[in-house]
Amino acid sequence: MTERLDKFISAQTCYTRTDIRKLLWKRKVTVDGKIIRDGEVKINPEMSDVTVNGRKIIYRDKVYIILNKPEGYVCATEDKNKKTVMELLGEDIRRKDIFPSGRLDKDTTGMVLITNDGPLSHRILSPKKHIPKYYIVKLAEPFEEKYVNIFEQGIEIDRGEKCLPAKVRQCPDCENMAFIELFEGKYHQVKRMFAAVDNNVEKLTRIQMGGLKIPEKLGIGEYMEIMHKDVENLLKTPDFEEVFSSVGGNFSSYWINK
Repeated sequence: MTERLDKFISAQTCYTRTDIRKLLWKRKVTVDGKIIRDGEVKINPEMSDVTVNGRKIIYRDKVYIILNKPEGYVCATEDKNKKTVMELLGEDIRRKDIFPSGRLDKDTTGMVLITNDGPLSHRILSPKKHIPKYYIVKLAEPFEEKYVNIFEQGIEIDRGEKCLPAKVRQCPDCENMAFIELFEGKYHQVKRMFAAVDNNVEKLTRIQMGGLKIPEKLGIGEYMEIMHKDVENLLKTPDFEEVFSSVGGNFSSYWINK
């Protein structure tokens, strides 16, 4: 398999074609240790050692990044008025074809998948595929046990919009904290669900998607690239009670440490 050098650099980085032409002209591109000034040179993407401006470009066909999103950032590739999660990525991993898979509200924190795998993103986001997402919620008022049945029946939020059945539990030893499992992602859904039972969400974080939990050592604003075996865990549907039990014992650490 061969590919044009300029096309390879364009696909694996954020450099524009104009940027690449300038870098080639300035002798800033090497292939296997040799300076190359012709962008049409054919290389083997998986075998050739390409450096641009002193940085080695590592070939990646598909990219999967887990980001621990801070408050104040929007899940978008670009926004003229707001900071985006893409700005948190380092130059070594940023490229033009990656995007956040799904959205967290600007003031919601936690797990975001950034990828260039469109089919995977669609599968994760489709309610028909039954990929659950798990959240910890801080409520303004104490959790009430009636929420469990109301949410499981598929609660109606404002304007009569019906949600899919969801599971919710009070976090251990904390009357204002809840743990919830969703299979969809309506606009401000968690906030609207609790508003429908006369409560308000003060803080919200996503800690798990499918069978993949955000690493506890991954601090706010930090990210890590995950491997294919981890991506497979994203597509699993774990047992809710098992997930709740595993989180329940140390849920407070998600607020304290992050």
